Amino acid sequence: MFEELSVYLFVFSVSFLAATIIPLGSESAVGYYIFKDYNILVIVLVASVGNYLGSLTNYYVGYWGEKTILSRYIKPEKKKMKEAKAYFDKYGVPILFFSWVPIVGDALTIFAGVVRSDLKKFTFFVFAGKLARYIVLAVLIKSATIG
Repeated sequence: MFEELSVYLFVFSVSFLAATIIPLGSESAVGYYIFKDYNILVIVLVASVGNYLGSLTNYYVGYWGEKTILSRYIKPEKKKMKEAKAYFDKYGVPILFFSWVPIVGDALTIFAGVVRSDLKKFTFFVFAGKLARYIVLAVLIKSATIG
């Protein structure tokens, strides 16, 4: 029981950190524990919640960033922020579904905070995207291990 709980806590932590500006990926940890036959539903949900909460952290970095000490230490690349703004201008809040995409995903969630996007819409699109990504990952891993 303790081992299983520590696995889920690890998956949550890695998924949370992977959604922040820390250059880390969660797919290998999630994939490994799915491959090792841990509860696939729990792994997917824990990873999705952790990854969403990491993105929510980015949102608040953007939201409060210019008014806090964080703005001195956490400065996303200007090029990434320009790309995020262009996506927002073109597609609106639904673009947050793709916040899981490497490189621009972090900038999208920070930019959502900067422009004070509606938190309910942010939550819906970001969580839906994260969940969909982990479901696809789980299905691919399970289908590869069945054959």
